[in-house]
Amino acid sequence: MNNRARRVKRIDLALQGGGAHGAFTWGVLDRLLEDERIEIDAVSGTSAGAMNAVVLADGLAAGGRKQAREALLRFWSRVSRAAAGGGPLTALFGDWAPEGSPLAWYAEWLARTFAPYQFNPLDINPLRDILAQEVDFERVHACDQPRLFVSATHVRTGQLREFRQHEMSVDVVLASACLPMLFKAVEIDGEAYWDGAYVGNPSLLPLIAESPAHDLVLVQINPSCREAVPTTAPEILDRLQEITFNSSLVKELRSIALLKQLLKEEGLPRSAGGRPSLFAQIDALKLHRIDAEAELASLGAASKLSAAWSFITRLHRIGRAAADAWLARDFTHLGRRSTLRLSDFLP
Repeated sequence: MNNRARRVKRIDLALQGGGAHGAFTWGVLDRLLEDERIEIDAVSGTSAGAMNAVVLADGLAAGGRKQAREALLRFWSRVSRAAAGGGPLTALFGDWAPEGSPLAWYAEWLARTFAPYQFNPLDINPLRDILAQEVDFERVHACDQPRLFVSATHVRTGQLREFRQHEMSVDVVLASACLPMLFKAVEIDGEAYWDGAYVGNPSLLPLIAESPAHDLVLVQINPSCREAVPTTAPEILDRLQEITFNSSLVKELRSIALLKQLLKEEGLPRSAGGRPSLFAQIDALKLHRIDAEAELASLGAASKLSAAWSFITRLHRIGRAAADAWLARDFTHLGRRSTLRLSDFLP
């Protein structure tokens, strides 16, 4: 085994959704791809995290790290250009309605009064064309690393649906990012799906159960904590949205923390052999997190609908800086211990 093989650390990535704030995750991925000591075994993504995940996987399959970095740059550039071009994406991701402005209040009233079945009957979503043109889904199906998982919410039952590599398509990614007040539910095999962030943002279980890597790195967009209590209607709604989109993640982390505590106290149950049990996978799991709580919390929820290139590149820089700081601080701990404090999630 050569020196490089000895120092390579294999990780899984869990990518949160958060609209245009997904450009933060682009910055994180851009920095991680630069570091050849890191190898990505599997990725679980929701909403914008799902878009980053499929673009990443396709780029790696097409030509490795350099191609993946170029693919992510191209994707976010196209999203920003489409938002600035006066087309339908301007209404979704443009800078036409600053937070607190009368136009923003009108847009919020419109979204709460009319469903997309009335104001967008043709279900126009320019992200469909961007994904179709930028991602070769046949190539994604054929690649075996990284493994890929994308989450969506099954509308009829409210259950989490985790789509796997061979199921990836434009519809699957759009389903994972389908905010029901903006777009019609996405139908896949006769079933309707909404944004996966409602029930899995992102889903950690497939990474734990199906990936050989034992270091799971969460790239978190939605702030966990805010010091000030919101007092205005927009602030309250923003915080409710953050809590909602973090709730499934908090529950999953709490379950992992409780199981790891139980395994520490009681020991591993006896295995029947063969593939490691889920208990063994959880016991071996090391959790880590890359975030930028202070910077992202200061932006406000309305900025998730801003795709101005200056803003997107600012988020990219914040993401790169957060990943760089994480590598400097925590790389040596990979394979040894968790750097995310699971005790924080225990009751």
